[in-house]
Amino acid sequence: MSPEWNLVLAASSPDLRHCDLNRIRILLESRVDWEAVLRLADQHGTSSLLYQNLAPLGNVVPSFASTSLRGSYERNIHKSLFLTRELIRILDCVDTLGIEVIPYKGVVLSEAYYGDMALRQSGDMDLFVRKQDVVRIKRAVRDLAYTPRVPIPEDAEADYIASGYECTFDSAVGKNLLELQWALQPGFYAVDFDMDGLFERAVNVTVAGRSVKTPSPEDLLLVLSVHAAKHVWGRLIWLCDIAQIVKRQNLDWDWVQAQAQELGIARILHITLQLANRFLTMAIPAPIESAILADRAALAFTEQIAVAVAAGVTYEDEQWSYFRLMMRLRERRADRLRFLTRLTFTPGPGEWEAVRLPKPLFPLYRLVRLARLGARCMRG
Repeated sequence: MSPEWNLVLAASSPDLRHCDLNRIRILLESRVDWEAVLRLADQHGTSSLLYQNLAPLGNVVPSFASTSLRGSYERNIHKSLFLTRELIRILDCVDTLGIEVIPYKGVVLSEAYYGDMALRQSGDMDLFVRKQDVVRIKRAVRDLAYTPRVPIPEDAEADYIASGYECTFDSAVGKNLLELQWALQPGFYAVDFDMDGLFERAVNVTVAGRSVKTPSPEDLLLVLSVHAAKHVWGRLIWLCDIAQIVKRQNLDWDWVQAQAQELGIARILHITLQLANRFLTMAIPAPIESAILADRAALAFTEQIAVAVAAGVTYEDEQWSYFRLMMRLRERRADRLRFLTRLTFTPGPGEWEAVRLPKPLFPLYRLVRLARLGARCMRG
């Protein structure tokens, strides 16, 4: 691995240990391409962590790099404060309707697990919602000047919600600022997470002095592991989040393992924990260590993915090679078959955006799905 990548890894912990500082000093003695370091940190969402951990080392960091990192850090503070204000405004609005929502990731994750929203870069607001509340919440946030990215006619809304999993909103100050999610992922990934259970197990945290519901640490670990896998673990900050949850919480590992096995995502969980161990020296939790070591497929995938992430390899999520990898990440044959069947025949928001059909012709969206999927496979 390059010295630039090693430096980014060494300086990507919110609670730096003395041995990490020594490692950073040793790396700084070699010839470092600082433009590459800044580019990697920005790509992996760790610029704020890099700034925090390099600042105490003084003038060993070139002034242009320090200035750039400080600028990123300050912009992140401003963005985080804005998102916090907007999140509280949205939560207050839906509270008046008696609707429960669960924010996760973003500033809530920063406050709860980093202890400082400035240390984690946040780009939007993600809220888990109940499927039956989506329409009312959409109307409520519209009054707050948030408009759906994909306008859906009223007579088609129920079908859209049934086939999709999220609704994204723009505002006057930016695009994709708010996401409502009533499922963990698009249905074809075949991870049928118990959303009612997630709401029941939610815990209270404090964000800017306001009590906020967020997923339990155990649920959040699984949610973020699946999210990272969906993107082939392509950003280091997702592993930093995992490491913070594991380090800061006394997790119920029996429940985590049982739930991962029930959902068919044990391999995904094992790969995630191994990558956090490999890149961030996070200790593998003792209760799950033997299961990870026994999962030979997960060990092989970890090696393959670690090399790809370090090399900056990206996966196009509309190509057959990506879909094939997603299937291979599942340990059960039944889940791989469900993935393939749903991928082929279940229309989603992409089909709604591509073609607007009148309600009587909605069954034809399956044909639209097949046509779009065939085009993707031809490209991949």
